[in-house]
Amino acid sequence: MHIDIRVFLTALFLAIGCFLLLVASIGVIRFPDFFTRMHAAGKADTMGQSCIIIGLIIYSGFNQVSLKLLMIMLAILIINSTATHYLAKAAYMKGVKHWKKGDTYGEIDPFAISSAANVAGKKAKGKLKR
Repeated sequence: MHIDIRVFLTALFLAIGCFLLLVASIGVIRFPDFFTRMHAAGKADTMGQSCIIIGLIIYSGFNQVSLKLLMIMLAILIINSTATHYLAKAAYMKGVKHWKKGDTYGEIDPFAISSAANVAGKKAKGKLKR
């Protein structure tokens, strides 16, 4: 039985990439607050995509397609990290609360949301009248 090293490395990188994407998906579902969810999505998703693209580069060999895949990977590395950073900065500046030990997991006060929506609606209606 003959296994080509290129096919083996491709399968290895594809498996690692799929595993990291699965971990990112589970992290987004399971983590308690916005910042930890964004961390899971930003780090594991970027590395998972990069591993998959590296596997495709290894499989295609050194040609024009691999150069295009390399440029896509570099764009993903730059864009994902920058977008994650500015999204976290915007959330921090807006006042999104961090999760602390002892906080309840995923509970939202429905009355706070409805009263905030009513106040925002009344302010908007008042501005429209002339």
